[in-house]
Amino acid sequence: MSYKNLETTLSEGIITIEISRETKLNALNGATLDEIKDVIGALSQNSEVKAAIIIGAGTKAFVAGADISEFQKLNKSDAHKFSAHGQAIFSLIENCHKPIIAVVNGFALGGGCELAMACHIRVASEEAKFGQPEVNLGIIPGYGGTQRLTQLVGKGRSLELMMTGDMIDAHQAFQMGLVNHVAKDKLQALAKARTLLQRIMAKAPLAIGGVIACANAVFNQNVDGYHMETAAFANACKTEDFKEGSSAFIEKRKPNFRGT
Repeated sequence: MSYKNLETTLSEGIITIEISRETKLNALNGATLDEIKDVIGALSQNSEVKAAIIIGAGTKAFVAGADISEFQKLNKSDAHKFSAHGQAIFSLIENCHKPIIAVVNGFALGGGCELAMACHIRVASEEAKFGQPEVNLGIIPGYGGTQRLTQLVGKGRSLELMMTGDMIDAHQAFQMGLVNHVAKDKLQALAKARTLLQRIMAKAPLAIGGVIACANAVFNQNVDGYHMETAAFANACKTEDFKEGSSAFIEKRKPNFRGT
């Protein structure tokens, strides 16, 4: 796949999606968002891709935010469309049935923090900085940040971060539950993400997709998560992977899952 603002590489079933606007600190403009939408849709349908990593180019930023120049003069109607468009794309990431990890180095602010939170897991380097500083511009997060930050760190902490616009470092983010792991630098964070995905990819793909869907249902008021879990459990029990997994357990061997 070839893009103007993204670099993609596929290795051992893992596609690495690098946001490549280094001179702009990888800020998300409309074109970049559309490319992210395209690549997430493509990897969801590509049987060669088992998992994904999203990372920012260079050493200064994962994504420093949305491109302010694109929404500075939006009217109310256009602003509504702008926010809804970004939310829809980040929802594709969150609801992708294949695991997606954000590897965060440098600034993950505004839309960048929101992008990281849309991923299923976050691995940060010690240089990472997180924040939702939109109030400094007279606005609020618009790509799902008010919802996902509250889900991840709790109401009190999320309100404090969003109302002050303060940044936190990687270790503070870890203590709050915003990130899963902290590594020394970007390369080690990337290696940690690949190791995690290799462990996940060794499991049954359909079961992994079911876990993602059911975990997301916790925060969807329109879905009965318990009902979804029952249905997903029942569906998993009729798969060939369940037969293989249970047989492998009894036979004391490693299972060979095929995603069927």
